Amino acid sequence: MNEKNNANLPPKTCTIERLVTVPSDVEKVLKGEKTATRRNGRYADIGEIMELQGAQFIVENVYSQSLGEMTDKHARQEGYTSLEDYKNVILSYHPGMKWVPSMKVWVHEFAPLQKQA
Repeated sequence: MNEKNNANLPPKTCTIERLVTVPSDVEKVLKGEKTATRRNGRYADIGEIMELQGAQFIVENVYSQSLGEMTDKHARQEGYTSLEDYKNVILSYHPGMKWVPSMKVWVHEFAPLQKQA
């Protein structure tokens, strides 16, 4: 499907089953409030299917981004009202971690898989 796009990406460091695991994030995805997630590794290929509570989502894009490139728009993709809100939650998940603008993360953008009629 998207082998050409995936060929330009480094190997995955984890599996798609671990992409969205925090219960509040799962709920945001199911409600359509979260359409992307950032991880320190690559968890999915473009075109791969993520399943959450029986609902399926297709990974539409995977790319690298530095934390300093994030905007409020990106934070809203993550299901937060602002970048500041997103930062506070992420730092609360990782005690002792600092927000380092130059740190690179992998962005995984996804959408509900449309059933073929």
